[in-house]
Amino acid sequence: MTLLARLDRARDGLAADAALYGLAAAFALVTALTSTLLPHRAWGAVAAWAYLGAFLVVAGQLVLRRPRWRMALTWVAWAGTAILPLVLEAVQRAGGRTDRAQEEVLVVEHMGERLASTGTPYLGPEAIAALPPGEQLLGYAPYQPGMAVFGLPRAAFGDVWWTDARVWFAVATAAALIVAIRLLPRGASLVRAVQFATVLPICALTLATGGDDLPVLALALLALALCASGRYGAAGLAVGAAAALKLFALPIVVVLAVLALTTGNGRRFLPGALGLPVLTLVPALLVDGNAFVENVIRFPLGHGLVTSPAQSPFPGYLITQAVPGGRYVAIGLLIAVALAIAVVLVRRPPRTAAAAALFCGYGLLAAILLMPTTRFGYLLYPLALLVWAPALGAALSRPTASTAPHGDTALYRL
Repeated sequence: MTLLARLDRARDGLAADAALYGLAAAFALVTALTSTLLPHRAWGAVAAWAYLGAFLVVAGQLVLRRPRWRMALTWVAWAGTAILPLVLEAVQRAGGRTDRAQEEVLVVEHMGERLASTGTPYLGPEAIAALPPGEQLLGYAPYQPGMAVFGLPRAAFGDVWWTDARVWFAVATAAALIVAIRLLPRGASLVRAVQFATVLPICALTLATGGDDLPVLALALLALALCASGRYGAAGLAVGAAAALKLFALPIVVVLAVLALTTGNGRRFLPGALGLPVLTLVPALLVDGNAFVENVIRFPLGHGLVTSPAQSPFPGYLITQAVPGGRYVAIGLLIAVALAIAVVLVRRPPRTAAAAALFCGYGLLAAILLMPTTRFGYLLYPLALLVWAPALGAALSRPTASTAPHGDTALYRL
C-alpha cells in the first residue's frame, strides 16, 4: 500500500476527512475575506461555516472512534457548502443584486434566450462586433449547443430565483451523481470519490458561483459508473450528453470509446456517445454555422474579437507570455502530449472503467497545464476522475447474482 493510500485510510478515513473539511474551511474563510470576485466572497461567507461544522462532526467521530455516516455527512456538507450558497446568491440576484453570479451564468442564460428566439444559441461575428466593447465578451458562448438547455427556464419564466441557470446545473449534477453512486458498491473509496465531486472547494465554489462544469463532470462520472456495471448503451448516452454541453468532454468520449471497442461493446456505446453531440450540433450549424465556429472554435483558440479571460498561471499560459511565439510552442507541446497519450491508448487500451478513469484524469491534467488559455477551476475534472478510479475498481469485486455456490466472488465483466 502506498503512503498516500495509508494516509487516506488512517483512522478509517476520518483523518483525511478532518483534513479535507478543516483545510476547506480555511480556504472558504480566506476567500470570503480576500477574494476580488464578489460571488466568491459571498460563497466563502456561507461555506466556511458549513465546512467548520463538518470538521467538528469528524473531530467528534475521531474522539469516539466511530467512523459512521461518512457518506451522509458528505451530502449534508455539500448542501451547506454548495447548494445553500447557490440558492442564497440566486435569490439575492433575483432581488436586484448584480454581483451574485459569474459571467458564465449570464452567458448560458443568454444562450437559452437566443435559442428560444432565433433557433441558435450563438451570435455571429458581425453581431458580436456590433455590441458595445464592454459587452462583446458576454456575447460569446464557448459551449456546445446543448448548454443552452440550462438557460431555457429563464427565457420561459423570467427573472425569478429558480430560473437561475445554476439551480438547473445543480439539479442535473445531483441526479447524475445519485444514479452513479447507486451503481457502485459502498465503501471508503466511494465516499472519497463523492467528496471530490461535491464538497471539494473547487467543486462547491464552482457550482455555487458559476456551475457549468459540474453537470459535465457528473455525466462523465456517471458514464464511467455505467461502464463499470456493464451498461454501455446508457454510458454512451451519459457521456454523449456531456459532450453535447462542452467540448471538454470529448477526450472522455474518446477514451470510453476505446474501452467499449476493446471490450466488445462498441455497438452499444457509440450511437449515444456520438449521436447526441451530433444531434445537438446539426441545428446550430444549419441556422448559422459561422456563428458556431466563431464561438466554439475561434474564441477558445484566441482568435475571437476579444481575448478569453481564462488566464491561470499554468505552464501553457506562462510559455505563451514569456517565450517568443509562445502560443505556438504551447500548442505544439499540447499536441505532442496528446499524440503520446494516443499511442499509449492504442498500444495498451484500458480494459476496465477504472483504467479509463485514470487515462481521462491524467490526460485532462496534462491538457489543462499546457493549454494557452485555461482556468484553475478546470482542475476539478482530473481530480474527480482520478479519485473516482478506486471506486470503479471496487465494482470489479462486488458479488453478483451468479456467485458460485462455493463462495467465489464473480467479477463484473466489462
